[in-house]
Amino acid sequence: MSVEHGFHATLTAQPGKRDEVIEFLLDTPSLTNDDCVVFLVGRSTTDPDVVYVTEGWTTAEAHSAFFATEEAQALVANLQTLLAGESTYSAELPVGGKAAF
Repeated sequence: MSVEHGFHATLTAQPGKRDEVIEFLLDTPSLTNDDCVVFLVGRSTTDPDVVYVTEGWTTAEAHSAFFATEEAQALVANLQTLLAGESTYSAELPVGGKAAF
């Protein structure tokens, strides 16, 4: 399956909420969506409140369609309650790599 759309997000959790943000993200419906072929969550080694998310989707349209659903909108709203400030997002076009856990 090819990945034609991706993004990287940097999220800043409210102080002391990093692990809650990570748990929340790892329980999202993106992980079971067939069009979401990469979903990685990581934490900063230098800032205890920063969480990173990298997603790869089959197409930009599939990503947009998923995030247009009521379920995804509710997820985003709930996630926002755990975050401090604005998150940063960078769109990208994946070109290759490997993920094995």
